[in-house]
Amino acid sequence: MKIVRCRFDQDVRYGLLEGDAIRLLRGTPYEGIEPDGRVVGSSEVKLLAPCEPSKIVAVGINYAPHARELDFQIPAEPLLFLKPSTAVIGPDEEIILPAMSAQVDYEGELAVVIGRRTKNISESEALRCVLGYTCCNDVTARDLQKKDVQFTRSKGFDTFAPLGPCIETELNPGDVVIRSFVNSEKRQEANTSSMIRSVAELISFISRVMTLLPGDVIATGTPAGVGRLRNGDRVSVAVEAIGILSNPVRG
Repeated sequence: MKIVRCRFDQDVRYGLLEGDAIRLLRGTPYEGIEPDGRVVGSSEVKLLAPCEPSKIVAVGINYAPHARELDFQIPAEPLLFLKPSTAVIGPDEEIILPAMSAQVDYEGELAVVIGRRTKNISESEALRCVLGYTCCNDVTARDLQKKDVQFTRSKGFDTFAPLGPCIETELNPGDVVIRSFVNSEKRQEANTSSMIRSVAELISFISRVMTLLPGDVIATGTPAGVGRLRNGDRVSVAVEAIGILSNPVRG
């Protein structure tokens, strides 16, 4: 099941993507999946980011080749940082290159969308709190990341968290292929089976640090192959069984 969030007839609605049609829902998917009886064409709506997270909890260095390309050590515990809700944009919205950075990179990732309030959950129960999965681009001002040590500024600019195009509820997060493209040229490709820490382990660990709320997002880390974005580029993140998240770059 593919859940989308869209603007239709001046309202923001959730719906189920069924081919070229969207079956509109009553309320939000966190309250249950209840169609309202209306079906609209996908061309009649504007797709938005598929959720409205109170926070994005991102995981650094979760693929060994990515650690090597940045000359980072693999941490003994999951390395966490936050991206603000104001960084979120949806499909086809512009990534804006900030004036204070000379090197902005893409980072394609599998993202987890939390479905219910979650605190101190065990690893064995962790996937029960998941609504589904989406594509994420953890856009990063790489020069500022190196300068600051802390990740807040480099990861937190407006437009630095593209999400979408949908939330796929039926997915094995431990065995899907992630690919990233810049101007149709493939730059990243990896299977989530090579993640250092699994989705269940990450959810359990994070829930022992902070309460996760419905709609919150966990970005599970990027594989090797990150690189620079430039004005006029189009960057796309494709996750098997979910779809393609594509955004133009301006600045």
